Amino acid sequence: MALSNPTDSPASGTRDAHGAFGADGHPKRWSILSVLVVSLLVVVLDNTILNIALPTIQRELGASQSQLVWAVDAYVLVFAALLFTWGVLGDRIGRKKVLIIGLSLFALASAIAAFSTSPSMLIGMRALMGVGGAAVLPTTLAIITVVFPPHERGKAIGVWAAAVGAAVALGPVLGGILLQHPLWFEWLVGNVWGSVFLINVPIVIVGVIAIAKVVPETRNPYPRALDIPGLLLSITGLGLLIFGIIHASETRDWLAPSVLIPAFTGVALIALFLWIESRSDHASFDVALFKNRGYAVSLAAVSLAFFALSGITFVLPFYLQILRGFDTLSAGLAFVPFAVGQIIAAPRSAAMVEKFGYKVVMSVGLGAVAIALGALSVIQIDTPIWLVLVVFFIFGFGMGNVIAPASTVMQNVLPLARAGAGSAVQNTVRQVGGALGVAVIGTILATRYASNVEPFLSNLPAEIPEQAKEIASESIIGTVSVLGQAAESGIPASTVAQLQSGAFEAFLNASHITAMISTVVIVIAFFVVVFGLPKIDPPQKMKIEAPTPVPDPAKSETNAVIEAEFSNYEVEVTEELGSGAKPAAVIEAEFSNYEVEVTEELGSGAKPADPGR
Repeated sequence: MALSNPTDSPASGTRDAHGAFGADGHPKRWSILSVLVVSLLVVVLDNTILNIALPTIQRELGASQSQLVWAVDAYVLVFAALLFTWGVLGDRIGRKKVLIIGLSLFALASAIAAFSTSPSMLIGMRALMGVGGAAVLPTTLAIITVVFPPHERGKAIGVWAAAVGAAVALGPVLGGILLQHPLWFEWLVGNVWGSVFLINVPIVIVGVIAIAKVVPETRNPYPRALDIPGLLLSITGLGLLIFGIIHASETRDWLAPSVLIPAFTGVALIALFLWIESRSDHASFDVALFKNRGYAVSLAAVSLAFFALSGITFVLPFYLQILRGFDTLSAGLAFVPFAVGQIIAAPRSAAMVEKFGYKVVMSVGLGAVAIALGALSVIQIDTPIWLVLVVFFIFGFGMGNVIAPASTVMQNVLPLARAGAGSAVQNTVRQVGGALGVAVIGTILATRYASNVEPFLSNLPAEIPEQAKEIASESIIGTVSVLGQAAESGIPASTVAQLQSGAFEAFLNASHITAMISTVVIVIAFFVVVFGLPKIDPPQKMKIEAPTPVPDPAKSETNAVIEAEFSNYEVEVTEELGSGAKPAAVIEAEFSNYEVEVTEELGSGAKPADPGR
């Protein structure tokens, strides 16, 4: 049953057969989708544009490797923790309002981040950006679920997922252009990298205006209560877990108490949070959704894929800019094939699902991602760049065939009234996967690099202070900086070149290990889908048949016989009795039994004709 009011949704646990706007969805649903894509772009764009700027930020602000990881994960952690809270708020006060509030807060924090004067200030502003950005992802997906009918959601979510892929390439390219021309904004922000955050402001302004004009307001008429204790418990648990992992890059010892204690405490708090949510009558994180095998398997596949994607995209800018010597724009352009692959695959995945099913499409996608990551685990500094770009394309093509179908499965099994909070659950887990990917891969990269480069740093001349050697061991940026200072102090160029070559090999070996780990994660996701995903039929367009016409009793077969015979009855009686006076009495007497006789002969279901003519 279609709902008469677009702000209404079915009660929790039920689903409208078509969607909140009827069998064909909202009449302007594709225009709405284009506006939502702009909103999504700015949030996803921010992370990808930051990745390409990480080497520059590290040089300019003097950030350590762990501070760089925190600059990425501070955003993702807050983002993930607040997703289901914003989802519930959208269900309560309206998703359009929440979307505008979130984008406005995101723009404000972006503007302040552009003027950061220390790594700590940047990390703080990134966390504030996460507060605003968290409102965008669940509300856009929830609005798509409401304005599109089930049979079109796969295609719509495919476009939504393709926008994520486009941002993966657009962010590094745009960031490369801005960093390549620092004078454009350096006069305003006082640094050469602040423009990568300032660019968010005009995009948000355009998005908010379009949302106000095009996007309808939708909400859940039976929203759940806010879960403040759950929010505090979840963000504390996630924060401690990520802190423990990242801290290992500073201690370079995964078994140090300062690593294990916060990590295990975080895991315990997260477990407690899930236990409480499973028993709460107003849980915003609906643990019961994981009882649905299709939902749980799809979410596991997407989260593991995001773990690998987030970790690898953290590493690749250093490989391109430092080891291969690409400028920021060239390094950004190298990500374009990834986006092209995802843009090609994601929108077409719905048609592939119609032919082959969700399991086949997602398995093929994960297989392609595993092949690409396996190739990245063996690339060298002198590998032809065209081959690296082909690998990036395969990576993106595989991700497009995983994210869109899996997201479609998860949205179509959720009650329509829980669209906001429900989409927040999948986005929360997915973002946690991404945050863990950056933390784990970034920390493994740092610890392994420090171990690999130590023999080369021990060959530095005695005049290089120990503090400089410590800085050099933290990251490849630090090593290159110290070697540059060594060259300026008079150390022979051949010695510096030899040490730098050794440092590059040390970093390359560390990056290969991270790629191998990511490959294993994707292989696990592959087997989870192959053996765990049940057969799920994609939704089909509902055909509304015209009601079967009810026959008019006045036009029944019995009445037709009665009228045909009665039309000649008077003439026949007159001829039989004579042509005198009209035998009305005779006619009426005999006709009084005629109706009964004909009805008995043809059946008792018909209504006889009215003899009064």
